[in-house]
Amino acid sequence: MRLRITKSKNVKIYYVIKTIYINKKEKTITVERLGTEEEVLKKSKGEDPVLWAKKYIAELNRIEKEETQDILICKSPVKQIEKNNQNVFNCGYLFLEKIYYDLKIDEICKSISKRHKFEFDLDNILSRLIYGRIINPSSKLATTEDSKKFIEQPNFELQHVYRALEIICKENDFIQSELYKNSSKIIERKKGILYYDCTNFFFEIEQEDELRKYGPSKEHRPNPIVQMGLFMDADGLPLAFNINSGSTNEQQTLTPLEQTIFKDFGLSKVVICTDAGLSSNDNRKFNNIEDRAFITTQSIKKLKKFLMDWALSPTDWRLIGSSEMYNINDIESDEKKIKDFKDKTFYKERWIKENGLEQRLIVTYSLKYKNYQRKIRNAQIDRAQKALNDANFKLDKCRQTDYKRFIKKTNVTKDGEVADSKILTLDNSVIEKEEKFDGFYGVCTNLEDDVEDIIKVNHRRWEIEESFRIMKSEFKARPVYLTREDRIRAHFMTCYIALLIHRILEKKIEEKYTYEEIIDTLREMLLVEEKNGNGYIPAYTRTDLTDELHDKFGFRTDFEITSKNKMKKILKNIRN
Repeated sequence: MRLRITKSKNVKIYYVIKTIYINKKEKTITVERLGTEEEVLKKSKGEDPVLWAKKYIAELNRIEKEETQDILICKSPVKQIEKNNQNVFNCGYLFLEKIYYDLKIDEICKSISKRHKFEFDLDNILSRLIYGRIINPSSKLATTEDSKKFIEQPNFELQHVYRALEIICKENDFIQSELYKNSSKIIERKKGILYYDCTNFFFEIEQEDELRKYGPSKEHRPNPIVQMGLFMDADGLPLAFNINSGSTNEQQTLTPLEQTIFKDFGLSKVVICTDAGLSSNDNRKFNNIEDRAFITTQSIKKLKKFLMDWALSPTDWRLIGSSEMYNINDIESDEKKIKDFKDKTFYKERWIKENGLEQRLIVTYSLKYKNYQRKIRNAQIDRAQKALNDANFKLDKCRQTDYKRFIKKTNVTKDGEVADSKILTLDNSVIEKEEKFDGFYGVCTNLEDDVEDIIKVNHRRWEIEESFRIMKSEFKARPVYLTREDRIRAHFMTCYIALLIHRILEKKIEEKYTYEEIIDTLREMLLVEEKNGNGYIPAYTRTDLTDELHDKFGFRTDFEITSKNKMKKILKNIRN
């Protein structure tokens, strides 16, 4: 290690730097920022700042030399290991912990603690609930036990976890607003465009209560559900969420959460992007005043007849950046044109005024999208045909996207009259009706921006749907294992914070890996503690992803052994 002094606006800044080698390539890293010359002078207590800094670095080099000496570990093939003595720890959570402290969640917990009378460590509990939700999602009891698998041991009991959940619920709005403010300081929040969507989580109970009620389940489960509404910014980072009872109309959840964001987050000029199911006329009107705007998908099938005829008409289509008009029937009848335009997106637009709201209807058409829809439907038709050939098949209720919608049941007698006997056949009328809309996609907005920009904004809605998938699949947000409403709400708060931390981690490593790869890697990053006090030995595979994590977060656990002192320094630096 050596000293580097840089000048910035006539101010000298002192750094401790070091040259390291990664994959045989030389790289200079900053080990520590000692401060400005004035700050170093205070630390040196009057001594020459350069001499003091060099002495300080010499001591660092001495300690490092001691730590880098080879360690001899002796093990006996006839001596058993100690019973009930844990020696394997997860270190993947350290990357999550770095973001946790960057978000100053520990300070949020301190502020909450000052307002409530309790003796348990809220910071310790909340952090473990969040790390556990990502590393090993399970019940609160199992999470309490699993916390012992982290290098830093928990200082709470199960009863404290339940009490903490009650406090977290009471402080819901404060936690969300502080997370937004703190996250804006460590990563850019693209808050001009906000995405909103809803999902629900079912509970394996039969008796509903004030929160868990019967309602339209996304998974078509006959169970009481709760509903989550989630706002996401234009960069895919969660912004705010709410939990509503399962019987709440999801269209009624958008405006209240928007108003909370405007009040607590200080936002006003925004574009709200939603799917068709959430874009009621009232919601569009709410975002058609002041500095607000909306972009929402529009079902072509639900347009009035004259608008549907206009949307499906083969004439008057344009390509982005061109004033030429196209007839899509002419293109589809010419093999060369099909090849030339297979990756192009056509569009047409018009302003419409209905129910006191003027908005712009944009319809797009794509040969690629048409082929994709037909491929999906043909696979479903094949399933329907196989079902018809199965003597044991029974036609019951089906959802809108189920393959069973292509099967028609007719009750007849031998003479062809209506009776109790049934005949199942493929319903070609349903197939033909659906094929009419293949390749078409509609969007409504009150913006006058370029069509290309509006289409790009709308296409990013997939990220909020992916966020829900992460919570349901990787974080296992359900089953919840809780019955009290306040604890259930707090449980989803921990899921929300876990999602925010995970998304920030993705951004830090520049979205080079899938969320499955990242989470699996964090879970597999284990260290074996050498019981003679020598340190921790990696028990995981070093990969490009683990290298990326270590490089971006500024510490390493992938040496052949990490001493106890070195690990203490890593933990200390994570908190700074």
